[in-house]
Amino acid sequence: MFEQTFKNIDDILYKDSGADSELDYIGQTSWVLFLRYLDELEQDKADQAELKGEEYQYILDEEYRWPNWAMPKGEDGKVNHHTALTGPDLVQFVDGKLFPYLANFKQKAAETPKSIEYKIGEIFSELKNRIQSGYNLREILEYIDELEFRTQKEKHELSHLYETKIKNMGNAGRNGGQYYTPRPLIRAMIKVTDPQIGEKVYDGAAGSCGFLCEAFEYMYERMEKNTTNLKAIQEDTFYGKEKKNLAYVIGTMNMILHGIEAPNLVHTNTLGENIRDIQEKNRYHVILANPPFGGKERTEVQQNFDIKTGETAFLFLQHFIKILKTGGRAAIVIKNTFLSNTDNASVSLRKHLLESCNLHTVLDMPQGTFLGAGVKTVVLFFQKGEPTKNIWYYQLDAGRNLGKTNPLNDADMEEFVKLQSLKSETEKSWVLKAADIDEATFDLSVKNPNTPDEAPLRSPKEILAEMKALDIETAEILESMGELL
Repeated sequence: MFEQTFKNIDDILYKDSGADSELDYIGQTSWVLFLRYLDELEQDKADQAELKGEEYQYILDEEYRWPNWAMPKGEDGKVNHHTALTGPDLVQFVDGKLFPYLANFKQKAAETPKSIEYKIGEIFSELKNRIQSGYNLREILEYIDELEFRTQKEKHELSHLYETKIKNMGNAGRNGGQYYTPRPLIRAMIKVTDPQIGEKVYDGAAGSCGFLCEAFEYMYERMEKNTTNLKAIQEDTFYGKEKKNLAYVIGTMNMILHGIEAPNLVHTNTLGENIRDIQEKNRYHVILANPPFGGKERTEVQQNFDIKTGETAFLFLQHFIKILKTGGRAAIVIKNTFLSNTDNASVSLRKHLLESCNLHTVLDMPQGTFLGAGVKTVVLFFQKGEPTKNIWYYQLDAGRNLGKTNPLNDADMEEFVKLQSLKSETEKSWVLKAADIDEATFDLSVKNPNTPDEAPLRSPKEILAEMKALDIETAEILESMGELL
């Protein structure tokens, strides 16, 4: 049912002149879905209060609650088309009253940024309604109203489908690709870092919050379900920062659908923070991230870092090292050229990483891991506090060309996770000793010494000599055949 509903909504948005792409589709679906979720949440809390003989204080004023503006219903339980807004009246209400009212929560709840009220304000400060036809919007509201997600099973199904939409958005083109890291890779990174209840997990380039959502699932499945743990995993475990408006909204919605009521996701430019101002209270136990790469950061942003570079990913890596607690673990996706670039910033950053952290594992990912991105990537696994002694490399080979029809799956990652805990040496894995690293370049390139020997390539001189010998041999055969004839 959920899947068909999303498809119907996409079909409506395709017809609307205000929504141009998959990015718009998920953004517009998100704000409507959020308000429907909020209504369900308020109903649940009102029911709980009634059972205790208490009165529930609604977050939204009556005029702005879902049953009043979106879906006023008659006694038969169906939408009352005499009172329901539609056409230009609906768009006018949404743009002129609803969004400004909801955006104002950011000021009203400024003292409590962790609250659902503050999240309402942030989301509706960042998003605009792009649905231009009030008739299309009326249809979308009716489809969303049919969704039910009050049980865990329903929420799980809905969150899974929302993830699928994010993935499709990533497949749709360059703009969406930055939001989507393959979930099998994320899950493998989480298994290696193994976050525990009581620890704080952080992603400073959160995108659609795939790392935080998967870490939530991982920890929730394994923890003891008592009041203390449930409160901790809801409120004090997952933290993220995201710069872009749409990604911030999608990430917030994704975390909510996974079961985190008021996500600790901040809409900010992480690189705008001076790493010299980071104190112990700001640090995290586990960092999981796939920071954007290839950007050219401005000079004033670079001043926030000790190693100056315009490469976005290299600034993020400095941020992650600084904000990680001593003893903390990190798994960071980065372009494989980081391991071998010869510019001063790259060499300095590799030196800094090796000296301040134990870079214990480098996972080399095959081409095609990231759909729509032609770059090769590696994952750096490190623990802060002690210098690197040995680096275990693993070269992933999926046994096929990865792509849209053959994406990465969990089975592809199983051998890596198994061998990583043992640091086993195989044809695909090997160990580089820190003592063998060139101290002039700190080159960490992926060079597998265990690859089976292949026949060496011949020189042009050898090839020409063989061709000449074959010509002589052929001439001799033809000559002897002539004599026979």
